Amino acid sequence: MKPNLKSEPQVQRAVIYCRVSSVKQVEEGHGLQSQETRCRQYALEKGYSVEAVFPDGVSGGGDFMKRPGMVALLAYLEAQAGQKYTVIFDDLKRFARDTEFHIKLRRELAARSASVECLNFKFEDSPEGRFIETILAAQGELERAQNGRQVSQKMKARMMNGYWCFHAPSGYRYAKTKEHGKLLVRDEPLASVVQEMFERLANGSLQTVTEAVAFLGAQAGWRSLRSSAVNYQTIYDMLRRPLYAGYIEMATWDIPLQRGKHEPLVSFETWQKAQERLKGTTYAAARNDISDDFPLRGFVNCAKCDCAYTSGWSKSRDGTRHAYYRCKNNKCVSYGKSIRKAQLEGDFEAYLHSLEPQAGLLGLFKRMFNDAWSLRLSQADKIASKYTEKAQLIQTKIDSLLDRLVDVETATVVKAYESKINSMEREKLIALEKAQTLAPSTDTFDELFEHALTFLKNPAKLWASGIFELQRLVMRMAFSDRVGYCRETRSLNTKLSLPFSMLTHDYVGNERMVGDTGIEPVTPSMSTKCSPAELIAHPWRDTPHKAVCRQ
Repeated sequence: MKPNLKSEPQVQRAVIYCRVSSVKQVEEGHGLQSQETRCRQYALEKGYSVEAVFPDGVSGGGDFMKRPGMVALLAYLEAQAGQKYTVIFDDLKRFARDTEFHIKLRRELAARSASVECLNFKFEDSPEGRFIETILAAQGELERAQNGRQVSQKMKARMMNGYWCFHAPSGYRYAKTKEHGKLLVRDEPLASVVQEMFERLANGSLQTVTEAVAFLGAQAGWRSLRSSAVNYQTIYDMLRRPLYAGYIEMATWDIPLQRGKHEPLVSFETWQKAQERLKGTTYAAARNDISDDFPLRGFVNCAKCDCAYTSGWSKSRDGTRHAYYRCKNNKCVSYGKSIRKAQLEGDFEAYLHSLEPQAGLLGLFKRMFNDAWSLRLSQADKIASKYTEKAQLIQTKIDSLLDRLVDVETATVVKAYESKINSMEREKLIALEKAQTLAPSTDTFDELFEHALTFLKNPAKLWASGIFELQRLVMRMAFSDRVGYCRETRSLNTKLSLPFSMLTHDYVGNERMVGDTGIEPVTPSMSTKCSPAELIAHPWRDTPHKAVCRQ
């Protein structure tokens, strides 16, 4: 007689799903941990064997396929085909706070032979049970939508009061203050790096987003404190934010440009100049193939065809490397003919030496600028009043346009009016900012203009530093366009910027600093003729009558 063997009952397999919907719950860890503890206690009481736990952090409602934890759970069930599992979760709201996705998720789990159990709700496979389940899912969706609306309304109201409510941008961090609550404050050293980037864009040291990306990538503080890579789109979006100028704007919430409560990193005028720089074109734009090895690439053209020289390295049979520039236009007579790097850059540096002005002439310009600076300081209050009047005049024009806008019905015309008003609002902000910040500087003239005058005196010295950024700066400040170079004659065809045009042979070479009739029509009884040397020796400000240079 065979013994009667009874098979032991199989233990029900189970997995746990946990979800939280706020950053605070994720950081503190209490939400996920407490849910898992309760679910494990439930499984123990039921005699289930918990094989895995799938958490989701800050997932919110909506499509469950966008939650990494839920996607992993479904994949786990698919990998265990043929096995029946029970999915345990803490509360019905943790399952899906959206009626449509609640029903879809139930179907996805059922297709994988998985049942669901909740600590606070009992699922019943009956018409009444499914109806109650749907009602509770719809209630959860309603609560989520109402909470979202309430949060959006509070954020919008706070932004209208001048406070930024989203993630702190690069260069800022949030700090709790007694007067303002959470407020954006400078986050050093990133704040100084971002500030310098905007200022360089405004003054022309940087002219494109590509150059701004390269500038940030070269900053040690940025590389060590930023986990995300420096890329074109990220930096472009950052440069477009008026937040850095102390202003807040949110078109999607109909919040116009207005003053924020946080400290700006740059002035609105500097920010506006940076925007104009981003919209414009440059003659020496940064390229991916420009490197420290060839600072003139993209700036010097072939004099025969006016195409920019390319550059590269070649290696001789003995392994020696040679640097060269050459014309890349296959229709040019100079196509493919190499120019040694030392030759072209040496000729360029020699030309920079030729731009050094006469000592006396530079002194004359310094005295002229000094007088103009002193006059501007003495008129600071009057200038501030003019900017205030300008802002008031712009506001009057804006009010006039708004009155006209009320009677306009054509959408195209309305859009044109709105664009014009927005432009005038920005112009008014610049005028008001200048009126508020305009004040006599505590620095002396020599302290403020020392570096500029040093550059005008000897541009070749800055080039000889070998620093790539400074060499590119010399190109932009000394020339108004690209430079042409002839390989055969080794001559440069240049268009100088205004300061160097006035300080070099363009005005002095033929002893014609002042024309035959002077700057204004000559009064015969008061005219005096003198040479340029005499004019330098006797400054213009001390001459009571008009001077006319002899030929």
